[in-house]
Amino acid sequence: MEAKITIRAGKLDVPGQPIIPYIEGDGVGPEVIGAMRRVVDAAVLSAYQSQRMIAWKELEAGGKAFNNHGEHLPEKTLDDLREHVVAIKGPLTTPVGGGFRSLNVTIRRELELYSCIRPLRFYGAASPLAHPERLDLVVFRENSEDVYVGAELASGSPEAGKLITLLRDFGFGDDLVAEDSAVGIKPLSPGRTRRHVRRALRWALANRRRRVTFVHKGNIMKLTEGAFLRWGYDVCSEEEFKDRIAVDDCLADHMLFEILTRADEYDLLVAPNLNGDFISDAAAAVAGGPGMAPGANIGDTAAVFEANHGSAVRHAGRDDINPSACILSGAMLLDHIGWIEAAAAIRGAVSRTLAERRGTYDLARAWRQAGERNVEELSCSALAVAYIDNLRNAGEDR
Repeated sequence: MEAKITIRAGKLDVPGQPIIPYIEGDGVGPEVIGAMRRVVDAAVLSAYQSQRMIAWKELEAGGKAFNNHGEHLPEKTLDDLREHVVAIKGPLTTPVGGGFRSLNVTIRRELELYSCIRPLRFYGAASPLAHPERLDLVVFRENSEDVYVGAELASGSPEAGKLITLLRDFGFGDDLVAEDSAVGIKPLSPGRTRRHVRRALRWALANRRRRVTFVHKGNIMKLTEGAFLRWGYDVCSEEEFKDRIAVDDCLADHMLFEILTRADEYDLLVAPNLNGDFISDAAAAVAGGPGMAPGANIGDTAAVFEANHGSAVRHAGRDDINPSACILSGAMLLDHIGWIEAAAAIRGAVSRTLAERRGTYDLARAWRQAGERNVEELSCSALAVAYIDNLRNAGEDR
């Protein structure tokens, strides 16, 4: 019987047929979400037969919501996301340099999804590195603060002028802040940092990660990112975590170097918003590109899963986009609700299929550029079918 997932005593209570909302999103969203649903349903059936299944519920946001309701993010969609606790979404288009504020950021803020989790590992896609198989890294990116809050004032605006005048009173002269500057605010707070770090440390312990590394620019931004580091170490000294996991730190620019040269020496990275975004994209390149990079945005009362890539509008309707990141985000969702056997089946199917050198145009092109000859190029929907065939075959072999 269909029922909502609830939270009891801080833990998910998941029925045998949970109602899980999904948002198709913009651009290639309908294609990757459709592929994800088919693969997730097949994995759940393979793992549990008819004992468990997902009851999907569509919610609207982005262009579809605007066409149907005259607004990009209806309040009903936010209410449903809160009510159902766990959801998955496709990419939502954000205008560059103007227009409305990012819907993705708005959803995270409205639902207090303060930790972005991005696990990056090698599944078999071509990589620019000689040994991408050494990559098995999880990035915990703080979601609610930093320059991503969008507190910006335009160059030449009266508001920017007022703030620049105030900065003058604090001793920031023309040599530091030019009179015609655009100005942005970078807030980091102890409370929001500490809740994010606690979630990261608990996740590390639950998933047997051996090392946690804070990624920061505290050598330059001493009162914001330097404070992020100090607050993070404060949490590590709490009784719940003391002496239970190795913790260190690394400058953000150097971590980009480390990911390319010694990724196997790192396990779980904890970073403020902007650093986490950069670092996870660099790790995604090692894993084979954004098409192989899943993600989740999680808070105390809700979780929304989504691939790291954008809406890729020019590929919309062509059935050629790589759905793997969205499918792997679906596997993360299954892990989150405790259906780990189905999640493992999906990851195994992805690895087996890519080992056969079967993939969408981006995967096939990279394999060929690396000198591979026996490559089969598939459409988005055909790759989903290949994953399903591989997970079914693996199930029959068990």
